[in-house]
Amino acid sequence: MKTLVTGGAGYIGSHTAVELILEGHEVVIVDDLSNAKASVVDRIGQITGVTPELIVGDIRDRSFLDTVMGSTAFDAVMHFAALKAVGESVREPLKYWDVNVSGSLRLIEAMVDHGIERIVFSSSATVYGDPEVVPVSEDTPVRPPSNPYGWTKLVIEQMLTDTSVAHPSWAVALLRYFNPIGAHDSGLIGEDPNDEPNNLMPYIAQVASEKLPELSVFGDDYPTRDGTGIRDYIHVVDLAKGHTAALARLAEGPGRWVYNLGTGRGTTVLELIDAFEAASGVKVPYRIVGRRPGDVAELWADPSRAERELGWKATRDIEQMCVDTWRWQQHATGLEG
Repeated sequence: MKTLVTGGAGYIGSHTAVELILEGHEVVIVDDLSNAKASVVDRIGQITGVTPELIVGDIRDRSFLDTVMGSTAFDAVMHFAALKAVGESVREPLKYWDVNVSGSLRLIEAMVDHGIERIVFSSSATVYGDPEVVPVSEDTPVRPPSNPYGWTKLVIEQMLTDTSVAHPSWAVALLRYFNPIGAHDSGLIGEDPNDEPNNLMPYIAQVASEKLPELSVFGDDYPTRDGTGIRDYIHVVDLAKGHTAALARLAEGPGRWVYNLGTGRGTTVLELIDAFEAASGVKVPYRIVGRRPGDVAELWADPSRAERELGWKATRDIEQMCVDTWRWQQHATGLEG
C-alpha cells in the first residue's frame, strides 16, 4: 500500500516506517519537525535501502493536507503526529487540544474529501484512566483520563469511531499502546527529543551518558511492590510491527477495531533503572521526588486480542529494550568507540 505516515520522522513513526518499507509498502512521511529531525529519514534509508519522501508541514494546515493528498493517491494513513508528554499536557492543556485534536480533525476531514478510507491511529493506554483492575483488555471500560494528553487521545478515538459510522466503507484501527522504549538494533534510530526528555527511558539514557545530572523518580509511595509506578514497557520495534499487522487487517475490508499493544507484563520504575544499569554497566543516579500530576499507580496490558486476531505478539524483553536503548544513546552522543 502507498501509506501516508504523519509524524513519521518521530520516534514511533520512524520505526514503523522502517517496518512498512521492509514489508514492501511505499511510504510518504509528513512531519513538522517540531520534535524530530529530517536526518532521521536518511537513516531510515540506510536501514531499509529505500529513503521515503519527507514532506515538511503541519497537519493543522488544511491547504497543506489538500496539496499532499491531492498530488498522490494514498491507500492508507498511519497517524502518529501529536504531542505526547503527560506532564506537559497538565501544564499546557490548550496546546495539546490544539495540536492533537485540531490536527486530527483536519486530517480526517482531508481523508474524507480525498477518498482515503483506511487509517491506523496511534492511541494510548491512557484512555483507560486509572483502572480498577489490571491488566486491562480492550473490553475494559474507558474511564476519565487522568491528564489532558489522555483526553485528546480518547476524543480522537471518538472522532474516528463516529466517522466510521458515517462512512461505513472506512477501515479504522485504534491502537492503544502502553510505554514504548528501546531503539532499532542498528543503532541508527531511537528516541531523540529536541529538548529535555519527558519520558522515562530517554531520561535514564541521558543521565547514564552524563548529558543530564540525575533522574527524578516521581513518587515512591504508590501501592506497588517497591512504591514506584508500574508500566508495561514495550520495545518500539515490536510496537511498529503491531502497526503493520493492523494495516494488513484493514486491507481485509471495512470496520473498526481496537487493539492493546503491550507485553502483558508490568515493570516498576526502579526495576527499569536496575535493568538499564545491568545492560549498560553504568550507574544511573536518581532522586525520589513527589508524585507527578496525571500519573496512575499501575497500568499494563492484556494483549491477547492482538495475538488472536492480528497474529502479533511482543517478543523483546526488558533486557533487550535496555541494550538497544544504550546502543542508540551511545551512537546519538558519539560515545561509541
